[in-house]
Amino acid sequence: MNTYVGIDVAKRFFDLYDLATEKHQRFDHTPVGISACITSLTACTPALIVMESTGGYETNLAVALSEAGLPVAVVNPKRVRDFARATGRLAKTDKIDARIIALYAAMLQPPARGVWDEHTRTIKALVARRRQLVDMQTAERNRLEHLGDRAVAQSIAAVSKTLARELATVERKLREQIARTPELKQKAEQLTSVPGIGETTALMLIAEVPELGSLNRRKIAALIGVAPINRDSGTFRGKRMTGGGRREVRARLFMPTIVATRHNPVIREFYQRLLASGKKKMTALVAAMRKLITMLNAMLAKNQLWNPKYA
Repeated sequence: MNTYVGIDVAKRFFDLYDLATEKHQRFDHTPVGISACITSLTACTPALIVMESTGGYETNLAVALSEAGLPVAVVNPKRVRDFARATGRLAKTDKIDARIIALYAAMLQPPARGVWDEHTRTIKALVARRRQLVDMQTAERNRLEHLGDRAVAQSIAAVSKTLARELATVERKLREQIARTPELKQKAEQLTSVPGIGETTALMLIAEVPELGSLNRRKIAALIGVAPINRDSGTFRGKRMTGGGRREVRARLFMPTIVATRHNPVIREFYQRLLASGKKKMTALVAAMRKLITMLNAMLAKNQLWNPKYA
């Protein structure tokens, strides 16, 4: 009998619900608690374990379960909430949440994620830290633009100098991590060979989209959230929309896509053709982003560098 397990993760503990036995367990969110959880789950050999993405609290548990050979999927919490509302399950406790996640696992069966190795996890953390530092730099610059007080301006300048130093350190560590792993180094070289994709974007894709190169073009577009979604009902034909997927990745591909529409001959020709046919600029830009990500996906799948003829 297939067993589906839902785990509701919090900072100090996590709740586990086994749908086959209707059994609820709570474990401390500590190495000892995670070990006890693995022992319990190994005994029941679940078909799938699902937990929500909770801003990083789920990472250690997901990695430990995957390394123990257990099938784990980490899903967008919004999808679980929408599932709960759609099925009329509005009550909310930790136990109920874990059971709803288990029901979600049984009914929708999201794909289990492969294990990220130590280097990939480190790169992911460094990429996230770089993004935080850049955001802080931008905030300080914005404050300086509307400031007339000299003492505060000096404080902002000092903080900006510290942020620049930390940013340089993080970027150096990122390059060292990539150079240390031949497979990731090769991926970075392939990605940065594409006009419009710089080192920062390549590192972000390696860390945030480990599936790149292993999915078909439709699935990778849907994963990023740039696949058109039908909005039809009866004789009504609605406007196709994009959305869902990994919003952070999509947002951070926006500027590289703009660069590609100017300097990548394949993307530029595609983008200009859409504009000439009457498409709005934003619609054409999203389509260009979809073409760019599917090209990158195909390059990694075929282990190739950029070639405009191939693209």
